[in-house]
Amino acid sequence: MKKHRKIRVGIIFGGKSTEHEVSLQSAKNVVAALPKNKYEPVLIGIDKEGKWHRSTGADYLLNSNNPKLIALNKMGRQEVGLVTGDGRELMVLQNSERASLDVVFPVLHGPLGEDGTIQGLLKLMDIPFVGPSVLGSAIGMDKDVQKRLLRDAGIPVAKFLTIRTTNKIRKYERKQEKSFGVTFEQAKKELGLPMFVKPANAGSSVGVSKVKTEADFKKAVSDAFKYDNKILIEEGIVGREIECAVLGNEDPIASVPGEVKPNHEFYSYEAKYIDENGAACEIPAKLTAKIAKKVQETAVATFKALECEGMARVDMFVTGLSSPTFQGGELKRGSVRVLVNEINTIPGFTKISMYPKLWEASGIPYPKLIDRLIELALARAKREKRIQTNFKA
Repeated sequence: MKKHRKIRVGIIFGGKSTEHEVSLQSAKNVVAALPKNKYEPVLIGIDKEGKWHRSTGADYLLNSNNPKLIALNKMGRQEVGLVTGDGRELMVLQNSERASLDVVFPVLHGPLGEDGTIQGLLKLMDIPFVGPSVLGSAIGMDKDVQKRLLRDAGIPVAKFLTIRTTNKIRKYERKQEKSFGVTFEQAKKELGLPMFVKPANAGSSVGVSKVKTEADFKKAVSDAFKYDNKILIEEGIVGREIECAVLGNEDPIASVPGEVKPNHEFYSYEAKYIDENGAACEIPAKLTAKIAKKVQETAVATFKALECEGMARVDMFVTGLSSPTFQGGELKRGSVRVLVNEINTIPGFTKISMYPKLWEASGIPYPKLIDRLIELALARAKREKRIQTNFKA
């Protein structure tokens, strides 16, 4: 690694994804929180066509305070590419100017950023990066695969069905029900009502629908297939929505749990990122010490079972408690269950995102959290350097 007065951190954001705008919001906050006395940021924005650009000015975002209009600034950007070799370099394509990178912080949400693709590229380039590696990222993105692995690991998840489309089937119609293998009546019998339909490989509640009727079901399946060729149908869980942040490599730790109380029908994309009043977040969640510990243990077990490192947020349902207005930790009759909804391997870093807020409540402020994540990335890269790549008999 080349020596610099400061560690050069490539912050990659945007991306060819339905979560492009969310990524821009997250990147804005990561850049602002990066300890400037230790790190030098190198801003790398990926536009919606997939082109990489180095932003050199402070105005790298347009409408940065408006989540509905936020966009990459097309002015003053230099189209770039990564260059292989020991230099770990970013090259400006117009004039071959190069800048070396010590580590990358991918602030990319959704497909082509959170699913192992960018992680694989960075591993090929031998550039350390924040967050899970290729396998953990790919598993964390695919809700079908992660739920099957969690189920096999003995970690409770909601009941679900998986259906796929083909090149010949692009929308849901009555005559095509058997082609998908699951009809509304079959799903209703298996999962009950309400149920949720969602793309297997998408995040931020993109393409997620709550289903109460057959008409809802048809529309939900059609909408979900816009974003993936594999979708999940899940039972609706009556419980409290609890989130827990995880941090670490070999010995991960969990934050205090937080509770999401949506003011919308469910915790939708709009409730998460557009409407600042879309949900109330209670940190720490009002849980007994015993239940909070169970949530934290489940979060860490999930993180390990899915081969994660660095960071992740684990979203869970806690059932068997009183209603969402519950105060004080009293229990209903019956057992309390903690079920994993999903894991998010590049959680949001917006001003209303749970991951940094949970760690702040746990005693790790935003700048220290960013610092710790970069340290974990560099530590993993150092550990992997010990692996022998040449074989001699």
